[in-house]
Amino acid sequence: MFSTILTVCTGNICRSPMAAAALADRLRRRGLAATVESAGIAALVGHPADALAVELLAERGLDLSGHLARQLTPELIRPFELILVMERDQQREVEAILPSARGRVQRLGYRGGFDVPDPYRRGRPAFERALALIDRGLDDLERSFWPARP
Repeated sequence: MFSTILTVCTGNICRSPMAAAALADRLRRRGLAATVESAGIAALVGHPADALAVELLAERGLDLSGHLARQLTPELIRPFELILVMERDQQREVEAILPSARGRVQRLGYRGGFDVPDPYRRGRPAFERALALIDRGLDDLERSFWPARP
């Protein structure tokens, strides 16, 4: 089991905060203790999560209102056992930032063969689609890495 997981997207205001909150909630419901955080390759540092991300997660009872975007750095990557990216190119970018992370970086949609497209400034349907793909990737991750529920 992974106890430290980092989710990564571009700006750290849409996909990675949604993925981190959804994953943390799944792990919590399983009774698993883990640190789940997020960051962005080109983060809008200090900005809150996009209002649509906050709204969609609030509908699930998850709170993104305190999220502030932060920049991905080698120091930030180093302690995480698993780094989940949203797009294939982001995996290469994370590994370029910290080459020793190779092997710990995985695209969330790897098993399903998909990227999670950036919904930024594309309206609620794009956010709903991104969140559905995040859920699909987390389903695959759950089946692969965490024990079956009792």
